[in-house]
Amino acid sequence: MEKNGEKDFTSFVQEAGLIWGPSPEIYGGVAGFYTYGPLGKLLKNRVENSVRKTFNESGFREIEGPTVLPNEVWKASGHLDTFQDRTIKCKKCGAVFRADKLIEEGRDISADAFSNDQILRFIKDNKIKCPVCKGNFEEKIEKQSLMLSTVVGGKEASLRPETATGTYLPFIRYYNYFRKKLPFGVFQIGKAYRNEISPRQNVLRGREFTQAEGQIFVDPKEKNNWGPYEKIKDEKLPFWSESEQKSGKFAGKVISVKEALEKKLIKSQAYGWCIWLAYTQFKNFGIPADRIRMRQHHADEKAFYADDAWDIELKLNNYGWTEVCGVHDRTDYDLTQHSKASGVKLEAVRDNGEKFIPHVLEIAFGSDRPTYSLIDIFYEKKTEGEGKTILRVPYHMSPIDVSIFPLMRKDELLKAAEEIVLDLEKSFIVDYDFTGSIGKRYLRSAMQGTPYAVTIDYDSLEDKDVTIRDRDSERQVRVKIDSLREILWGLLKGGKKFEELR
Repeated sequence: MEKNGEKDFTSFVQEAGLIWGPSPEIYGGVAGFYTYGPLGKLLKNRVENSVRKTFNESGFREIEGPTVLPNEVWKASGHLDTFQDRTIKCKKCGAVFRADKLIEEGRDISADAFSNDQILRFIKDNKIKCPVCKGNFEEKIEKQSLMLSTVVGGKEASLRPETATGTYLPFIRYYNYFRKKLPFGVFQIGKAYRNEISPRQNVLRGREFTQAEGQIFVDPKEKNNWGPYEKIKDEKLPFWSESEQKSGKFAGKVISVKEALEKKLIKSQAYGWCIWLAYTQFKNFGIPADRIRMRQHHADEKAFYADDAWDIELKLNNYGWTEVCGVHDRTDYDLTQHSKASGVKLEAVRDNGEKFIPHVLEIAFGSDRPTYSLIDIFYEKKTEGEGKTILRVPYHMSPIDVSIFPLMRKDELLKAAEEIVLDLEKSFIVDYDFTGSIGKRYLRSAMQGTPYAVTIDYDSLEDKDVTIRDRDSERQVRVKIDSLREILWGLLKGGKKFEELR
């Protein structure tokens, strides 16, 4: 996005009440911490409700665990010793940056697998300068722990850097709850914290963020005997394999999940189903298919315990291809580690009495990046006419369902409008706006992404009808007040098209 466009976008995000910060603004702000404004929080709620719907429909059940755990847990998981990022320091101003992200910003490249020497060479060859002062960088790489530590009851502890670890710990409880039958899935939506290095890019890289991670516990012998796979094996996804990445450009080719398995791009039916489910979730958010790709981890990028690892990336207007989700086959690593450290056996039993440690398939993402992505992708600034701004977010994800406008600020119109608001608020998120000209109110409603605006005029008092206006087409249709709630429900929830209204 051009500089002026980027400035307009940033102003829009703040002025529309989407995302404010860094927070607390009146104290100068701390990088990596943001406040969702009223409109932004409504949009984020839509994202999280979509996650719940998708996971619940796929048989997962939601849990909620603590955000602080003793360090013995993080020692067992490996976080305490290895959860670090590489940093590089500016010679001139002393600012510190995450080295791989410095390379990736504005480039369609993954630098996570680069060695330290490769990072330094790339920065030098491409003449990458400090984003703060345009100075040169030191020719050395340091490491920084991402853990945020605290003390609880005199015991060393840390804030969770992800929800996954805390999700694994009650395995025995799940096993009993699900009647000792595998597979079963659980998910958790909640805050996580990381001592992120030089966080930028708004909420894409925060120090406090909301994760939404699903974990499936499976019998490793059943990974290629996965019932749900049969229903989705012919679904085509934009797989971008490690070998194809060597060309440097994503061709946009799609292949079926079955073909990906046959080509050994993925290793099991169960994992293929997880890849499909993660992709489906982002389609459910309303992200256009041509802005989604599945990128395979390089062999030297993949975590040592991961048997399969792919990321979902979205093509954003501001930052290009951006990672938003990771899908991993974590094998039995987590349950094995915590079993050893706690002395408690975290295992299951097959029908023949054979004991085993389940494998974990993980779909790991959050609600901040999808929320930002919806704003970034569907923000539209029109330069002609009044230069109006529209948030063309998909109607089912819109923060506000409907705007109610009395044509003029007259008592009889206000009274009629307020009665409609009271009725619709039982089923929808409603914005009631009676200030300014009707034209300006339509613009405000479109800027908020609201699909429909309802206007009450003097004819409404006599004929008991109102005008409903569609955001994208700007078409207007007259409908009866006593049918309004049913009509809006059909448009927003039932798949009815505005063109069908008469």
